[in-house]
Amino acid sequence: MIISHTYRYLFVELPRTGSTAISRELRAHYDGKPILSKHATYCDFLKSASAEEKKYLVFAGIRNPLDDAVSHYFKYKTDHRQQFTDPRKVGKKRMSIYYFDKLAFHFVRQRSADFPTFFKTFYKIPYNNWSQLSHKQFDFILRFESIQDDFASALELIGIQPIRPLPIVNRTSGKAGDFWSYYTPEIIPRARRIFGPFMKQWGYQFPPEWGPTEVPWWNQLEFDVFNVFRSIYWKHLKAYL
Repeated sequence: MIISHTYRYLFVELPRTGSTAISRELRAHYDGKPILSKHATYCDFLKSASAEEKKYLVFAGIRNPLDDAVSHYFKYKTDHRQQFTDPRKVGKKRMSIYYFDKLAFHFVRQRSADFPTFFKTFYKIPYNNWSQLSHKQFDFILRFESIQDDFASALELIGIQPIRPLPIVNRTSGKAGDFWSYYTPEIIPRARRIFGPFMKQWGYQFPPEWGPTEVPWWNQLEFDVFNVFRSIYWKHLKAYL
């Protein structure tokens, strides 16, 4: 999480949305200072923020979940920046994340699992992330798909003139072609169920050739029910598990 008292902004870092590049750029050129932990939530910030800090402009990123899932897979496949094998990096992970990463990493590496196999194994309930907590309240949302333009727009909204294009950092290696191509006909029906409610919530669209775009009522209900338990975890348990 990055804050600037000079320019009165707060950047909330949601994983795999280009947050590493943005946070580095804010710190290097726009008076940004790190506070709390890298992926602290806005709820965490509000617990200690002053009345004046709560008035700061808040922005964060979001990403097409279909792309996010493919990126997640390739991070395991390539051991991205040794984050699953370097003891120094592994030791910094929360317990719940450590066990999930360990399971997924060994599954992909030891079985040489392709993306459809990974997807069928680890994506079984409707997708969401902790953007659910506060993103809709923020002043500006940057979409990963248009991160360059959106970052410039966020700076202009703050009242800062961008000094250069946003550098690309922390790129996931191994991906070839567009992320749509990793979704084989076999897994498309599951992808529609897993990602449909989240995509509807954030205005993302499936490819037309995937069929009707409506989210069935039962799929939306499933998503909403899981969100109740997820919100409890993200708000009250995430820091301890």
